[in-house]
Amino acid sequence: MSPAQLGSRSDRPVRPARLEGLGGGVRPGPPDRPIFVFGCPRSGATLLRLMLHSHHRIAIPTETKFVLPAYTARFEFGDLGESENRRALAEWLTGSRRTRFHALGLDAAEVAEEIAAGPPTLGSALALVFHAYARHCGKARWGDRRPSYARHVGTLLRMFPGAQFVHLVRDGRDCVASLREMPWYEHDVHHAISVWRETIDIGRRLAGRLGPDAYYELQYERLIADPADELIRLCEFLGEDFDPAMTHPQVAHGGFPVPPPRGSHARASITADHVGSWAERLEPWEIALAEAAFGERLAEYGYEPSGLPKPSAARLARLGRTSAHRRMAQHKADLRERWQRRHEPGPVESLLRAVSVEGG
Repeated sequence: MSPAQLGSRSDRPVRPARLEGLGGGVRPGPPDRPIFVFGCPRSGATLLRLMLHSHHRIAIPTETKFVLPAYTARFEFGDLGESENRRALAEWLTGSRRTRFHALGLDAAEVAEEIAAGPPTLGSALALVFHAYARHCGKARWGDRRPSYARHVGTLLRMFPGAQFVHLVRDGRDCVASLREMPWYEHDVHHAISVWRETIDIGRRLAGRLGPDAYYELQYERLIADPADELIRLCEFLGEDFDPAMTHPQVAHGGFPVPPPRGSHARASITADHVGSWAERLEPWEIALAEAAFGERLAEYGYEPSGLPKPSAARLARLGRTSAHRRMAQHKADLRERWQRRHEPGPVESLLRAVSVEGG
């Protein structure tokens, strides 16, 4: 099945998560199925996060920075079967400003105690933080959003086997244009082009590997054109009733304890103002290079080509070198991960299976 078919939800039924013994409409999703949102940077995932967070059962904080770093650093904490090691992990999670735990609005000491007294796995410790945040918001399910999760789905599934993944796709040329304008983006246009292509190709593989119960794609342009329709379909995938508040995230978000991120993310709203703005924001040679790199991927999602001439061989060669460098770096990271799995100090799978929330 092609990404174009996955992206076109109007002609394909979406299978919701299965729960036995519950009837009537779309059934509530199990609280032990976290929701991970990813996409190429600048795809509109901040808006989607706000929409999901506006759901009365789903809590997704602003971008956290402790899930993948904790996994990478798991050797430093040793065997979590030892209570002192769990406490060291808990203190790192709740006490380091690098983790952005402080942005969750939680009591660090209380959460640290939960982790120290909790199941002896890394996934359990991380899940306890998110469960605490969900409780703080009066909700039953939790999720998280980071563009880089696209490259770490295997890691996330090791820790949270029941996870569901939502991939938000946007016209790659708009993503490249937006990335180029971000003060925090340190790379050039060749890297920006490569990131979009890599993320789309990862989505293709995940669609076949995970299947329609765990992987879902939607397009940014359709989401903002008809939010209710797209969100109804997304909720079906998640096994949740549609909540109309999701279509007014900028209003509903004001009542939640976590402030929006600084900068342009704080102004996320449902608007088509920047759809197709790549034509004015990119140089003609950048557009041509992006379209040559993306190939049929653009057409599969219904994005029209510009009709510009093909880029020069020199520009294509430079893009090729950048892509090759990125592939080599990813290959080295994969080899390192395989070695680490053979020597890790303990299991990583979350052992948490339920959350109790009054009125959830």
